[in-house]
Order: sequence, then C-alpha cells, then structure tokens
Amino acid sequence: MAFRNLETLESWLAEYRALEKPLARAARVMVQDGDGGANTGLVVFNLDHAPTGVFIQPAPDDSSRWVATMEPREENLVLDPAGLLELSAELAAVAHLCAFLESKSGAYEGDDVA
Repeated sequence: MAFRNLETLESWLAEYRALEKPLARAARVMVQDGDGGANTGLVVFNLDHAPTGVFIQPAPDDSSRWVATMEPREENLVLDPAGLLELSAELAAVAHLCAFLESKSGAYEGDDVA
C-alpha cells in the first residue's frame, strides 16, 4: 500500500489550510503505524454533523488515487434539512481535500521515505 510520510502530509495540509478552504481546520494528520516502524501519516477529518470520523489516504490498490473511508456507526443518523445541508458541506470539504491530496501526490517527485 502506498503511503506518505508524516512530514509530507503535514506540509500538504498546511498548504491546503493556507488556501483558506472551507473547514480546512477540521483536518489533521495523525501518526499511522507503518510496516517496520515506518514514519507514515494518515489524514483525519472530524465531522461535526455525524458521529463518525473520515480517514483520507492513498487507495490500497492504486497509489495514484486517494480515497476517504468513513468509520462505521452503531446507530442510525437522523438529520433535518438544515443538518443535511451542514453535513453535505462537510462532505464536500472532505472531497476537496481528498482531490487536493491526490493532486499533490501525482505531482510529487522523488521518494517519500518513511
């Protein structure tokens, strides 16, 4: 599986935040246990309007694509129209960040050593 090291992801996220994208502050990079103690990172986006976290990382089968994984929930999520709009804005922000990371990864030259 492809990865990006912690420092690379933190710099990309800082660049994304500098663009003043909506809800960019809801994302953070956390340490991910890599093979053999590798210094890998994982981008996490906390949703305010759903009891789930979203992890953004390279697709396991294709390192050129990035995907978002939503944690499972044990309970149903019931939202009124206003809540749905707020959640849709958060999901749009996740999609934009995922596309940004995919773009940065595609343009990355060199080895990303963990």
